[in-house]
Amino acid sequence: MKENDVNTIKKYNLAGEEIGAVEVSDALFDAQANGQMIKDYIVALRANARQWSANTKTRAEVNRSKKKPHPQKGGGRARQGMRSAPQYKGGGRVFGPRPKFDQHIRINRKERRAAIRFLIGEKLREGRVVVLDQMLMEAPRTKAVAHFLQQCRLLGSTLFLGESSYENLEYEGELFKLTIPSDKHANFAKSIQNISKGSFLFATNVSGYDVIAARDLVMTEQALQDLVEWLC
Repeated sequence: MKENDVNTIKKYNLAGEEIGAVEVSDALFDAQANGQMIKDYIVALRANARQWSANTKTRAEVNRSKKKPHPQKGGGRARQGMRSAPQYKGGGRVFGPRPKFDQHIRINRKERRAAIRFLIGEKLREGRVVVLDQMLMEAPRTKAVAHFLQQCRLLGSTLFLGESSYENLEYEGELFKLTIPSDKHANFAKSIQNISKGSFLFATNVSGYDVIAARDLVMTEQALQDLVEWLC
């Protein structure tokens, strides 16, 4: 929503109580993109997720005798060459699926970021984004997360986005911000495992398909800032 021409979204604690609002960058809230580009991006994501490993044997690969099943003449039956032919049970497949290689569809980096930026901006404009004050837990508590979803009326598929961990590295006089592995959200992620429509990702690992598949997004304020730095 907008208050005094400022884009804001509501902020809650884990008990489901509203504790304030968070300002959202206009670059993320008002993001626009070409519809065909969004379609091409999602199609490429789904195509790249395929294994392309389905395989069937041809008549040359089936381990069966090459002997003719019956004499070619004198029986009144159609001529047959071998039992590995596709018309016989257990024979080879005709035009069956075969493993494919080099089927990856390249996605331009700018297009990918523009697509994700637009899809998240669409969720923001629809009021489908909620900020959670923190996702740190001393132990997994599925009941607490389920109560939060009920209090906030997030009854559909919900994607939780947590902030990543970073470490600054200086190289040749330049400072680089590197993402490092972290298990600080491990207990929160475990708390969501028994919630059928809930899932957890780090904000910088989210894809456009993840955003589309979820009805609502729940993220920390730092995760929102990570998205702004990454996408805008």
